[in-house]
Amino acid sequence: MISSHFDDYDDLDEDRELLESIKGIGRVVGTTMLSVLRSCRFRNAGQVAAWLGVVPVEKTSGSSVRGLSRMSKTGPAAVRAKLYMAAVVASRWNPPVKAMYERLIARGKPNKVALGAVMRKLVHLCFGVLKTRKPWSENYAATA
Repeated sequence: MISSHFDDYDDLDEDRELLESIKGIGRVVGTTMLSVLRSCRFRNAGQVAAWLGVVPVEKTSGSSVRGLSRMSKTGPAAVRAKLYMAAVVASRWNPPVKAMYERLIARGKPNKVALGAVMRKLVHLCFGVLKTRKPWSENYAATA
């Protein structure tokens, strides 16, 4: 049913293809992110990341207790689960994301923390691709 719905609307199909141009984003994650990005009017990628709960939150309680930062985990857990698997794939096959992941691991960050950062990066990439209406290019940073 979802595929036939996308076939009926050309703009949805084009948006999904733009999202799937990002290495690590497949059909399922592309469709999911498209539904998230079209469900609300987000002004920037940070709002999307915060809504999905993939931003770090500092644990503080007064002046004496300071805990470790952790992912906020607000928003739909099913979307975060799909983003997690996309982050695993992107950290292996997407060269700029892989470089970021390896840089975090080299700085001593745990594996899950680095994957959380990759999840947030993928949300930002999805927002940017739909906003610019251009397919993702791994050489964008070198040419910009």
